[in-house]
Amino acid sequence: MDFSLYLAAALAGAAYVLTPGPAFLALLGIGAGQGRRAGLGFIAGHFAGDIVWSALALVAIIGSASLGTLVFDLLGVVCGCYLVWLGTRALRARPGADGRLSSDVRRPYLRGLAFGLTNPKGYPVALAMFTALLAAQAAHLSWAALPPLLVAACAGFLAADVILLWVIGVAPVRRLYHRHELWVTRISGAIFIGFGLQALAHAGPGLLRRS
Repeated sequence: MDFSLYLAAALAGAAYVLTPGPAFLALLGIGAGQGRRAGLGFIAGHFAGDIVWSALALVAIIGSASLGTLVFDLLGVVCGCYLVWLGTRALRARPGADGRLSSDVRRPYLRGLAFGLTNPKGYPVALAMFTALLAAQAAHLSWAALPPLLVAACAGFLAADVILLWVIGVAPVRRLYHRHELWVTRISGAIFIGFGLQALAHAGPGLLRRS
């Protein structure tokens, strides 16, 4: 098996965690207000959701690839459009009546567990991220590759979690977040759009050739 396939899975796992989105912003809000210990609790709970949604995403991707490149390309287009839509919404975000986009989280571990397992965006975002970064390796995807791919993705999760734990405790970051929360959200949207366009760039040419 090509090492680049596992590297792509690890990068997809890291991108899933690091790319600003609902969970990222929730963690940043906790870290800015409660420190790294509370952030660690949230990450530990959320890790269960990371594994569940990523495993389901990999199953869907490998299943699609095994059915043929047409299904995989269609999946890539759908995921790319979803990320572009999600990013567009973030770019258009507006603060609420209290002037904030998010609120503090109590009981970080339980909140992270609940957030990770019930976040309705967890599965489609994982699916979109893994599709975007594994599309170029579609020919090498098989059911035998699922366990090592999930292990590689978990390695990416852990590496990203370490980075996030360091970042959220840095005082300048905490001040910057409170001062520019709206712009952080909008930058998140731009990053989602970038991943979406990458997915479309991989899947679109295949569909155009068939048409």
